[in-house]
Amino acid sequence: MCLAHWIAPQKCIEDLLKSISSKAADLVRRAFENIDPQKQIDYHTHIAGVGGGGSGAFVNPRMLSWKHPFHRIKFRVYRTACGVVNEAKTDEEMVQRLADLIRNNPFHGKHRLLAFDKNYRLDGTVNLEKTEFYVPNEYVFAIATSHPDLFVPAISVHPYREDALSELEKWAARGAGMIKWLPNAMGIDPSNPKCDASYQKMKDLGLILLSHGGEEKAVESEEDQKLGNPMLLRRALDHGVKVIVAHCAGLGTNEDPDNPGRKVPNFELFLRLMDEPRYEGLVFGDISAMTQFNRLGVPVTTILQRDDLHERLVNGSDYPLPAINFLILTKPLVRHGYISAEQRGLLREIYKSNPLVFDFVLKRNLVAPGTNKRFPDSVFQAHPEL
Repeated sequence: MCLAHWIAPQKCIEDLLKSISSKAADLVRRAFENIDPQKQIDYHTHIAGVGGGGSGAFVNPRMLSWKHPFHRIKFRVYRTACGVVNEAKTDEEMVQRLADLIRNNPFHGKHRLLAFDKNYRLDGTVNLEKTEFYVPNEYVFAIATSHPDLFVPAISVHPYREDALSELEKWAARGAGMIKWLPNAMGIDPSNPKCDASYQKMKDLGLILLSHGGEEKAVESEEDQKLGNPMLLRRALDHGVKVIVAHCAGLGTNEDPDNPGRKVPNFELFLRLMDEPRYEGLVFGDISAMTQFNRLGVPVTTILQRDDLHERLVNGSDYPLPAINFLILTKPLVRHGYISAEQRGLLREIYKSNPLVFDFVLKRNLVAPGTNKRFPDSVFQAHPEL
C-alpha cells in the first residue's frame, strides 16, 4: 500500500535554509528570533520501536499483523512518518530520522523524549492486550545519552505498578525531571486513591507530570476515554504535583464532575482547572497537536486570545504527528484567519523539508482570528517553574 500522500517527504537536506526559498528561510529565521537556543525546549516528543538493537520497546502484535488491517495500516503510517525504510531496522531508523530532523534546524534546542509505560490493571498486573505500545525508561535514557545535544529523557511509570515508588526514585536519582502518562491508553484513573503514593513521591522528588488530556484516538472504548477527563487530575494537583495537561485537553467531551450527568468539552474542563486560584503555579498546558485539522476552532482560538494564561503554556510537537500529512491542513488555517495565504505557501515549502520546523514556525505565526494576539516567546522556551 502506498503511503506517500499520508506522510511528510522523507528527504532531509543537510542545510535547511539552503533547501528552501529566501522568503521561506526568512520566515524560519524570524520564528527563532528572541528564542534562546539554550532554553528552547519541545516538551512532547515521542519515539517508538519494535525491539531492534535491544531497545526493549514493542508495539501490540495487532500493529504487525494483517489480521488486524486497521491497526496494521495505522502503524505503517506512523513508522513511515518516522522515516523507516527497512522494517528490520525500525528502532534505529526512527531515532536517526528524528535526530536528523532536529539537527537539520540550525536554530534547534532540545526535545523531551517520552518513555511510555504499559497498561496495568488495578491489581498491578500488566494488561498486554490493551497495551498499544511500550517505550522503556532505559531506552529513552540511552538515546539521550547518545545524543545529549538533542534530547532530555522523560520517564513513564504507571502508578498501579507494585514497584512504582522505587522506579520513580531510581530514575529521579538518574536525573529524570518529568513523567509521562496517557491515562486513556495506559488504564490510569488519575483520581483513584491508588495513585496517591505516586503523587506524594512525585511531589517529594520534584517530578513534573505530563498527562494527556481529552480524547485519545489510539483507544476505542468510551470507558477508556473517560480517563482523559482533565478534572481527574485534581487529585494530583491537590497533592502539590505540578501537572502539564497535554494538548490543553482540546479534543472530545467528558462528564462534568461538578455537574454529574452533564457532558461538556474537555477543553472547557481544562480551562476550569486553569482558572482555579488554588491551582495557579501547579497546572500548565502544552499546545502540542492543537493546530491539527481536527482540533481547530474554539480551543486554539481561545488559547491564543487568553493572554492571561500564556505564562502557563509550553510548546510541544507531539512528533511524529506533524509528519503525517492528513493531520496537517493549512487551508483551514487561512480560511479562519490564523495565518495569511502568503504564509501558507511558505509554510508548505518548509514542511516539504522539515515537518518539525514547520510545526514550530506555524505556531510562531498563529494569530487569533481578527486580532494580533499570538503566543509569546516564553511559550517556546523552558518554563522556569518546570
